[in-house]
Amino acid sequence: MFFHIVLERNMQLHPRFFGRNLRENLVSKLMKDVEGTCSGRHGFVVAITGIESVGKGLIRDGTGFVTFPVKYQCVVFRPFKGEILEAVVTLVNKMGFFAEAGPVQIFVSKHLIPDDMEFQAGDMPHYTTSDGSVCFFLNL
Repeated sequence: MFFHIVLERNMQLHPRFFGRNLRENLVSKLMKDVEGTCSGRHGFVVAITGIESVGKGLIRDGTGFVTFPVKYQCVVFRPFKGEILEAVVTLVNKMGFFAEAGPVQIFVSKHLIPDDMEFQAGDMPHYTTSDGSVCFFLNL
């Protein structure tokens, strides 16, 4: 589910950010560009936890921008098929229900809901078992 991994990225920095605070500006841009993004390979980047290295910059011809290779540590969220997640139900309808687990939105089709559970329409739509022991409903 959560992993602490090392990733690399080439960061382009505008010349106005050069100077005494070059590293701080580079790290700030990295956090802004990377945190909250998702890739199919690594998952959702929750937070950058550290910078391992910043390589030598390469000046881009004609623009003045400099590209820096940055190696950083980060926490990623990557759920796997079959993994059990704790989620908050956000919408219930006759087709199934939606839930959220962190940045992931999940849809559970009515075909995947056990046969002994029935949809109950009304002000507070929900799925419940005949004896009322289990219920999926929107938690306000």
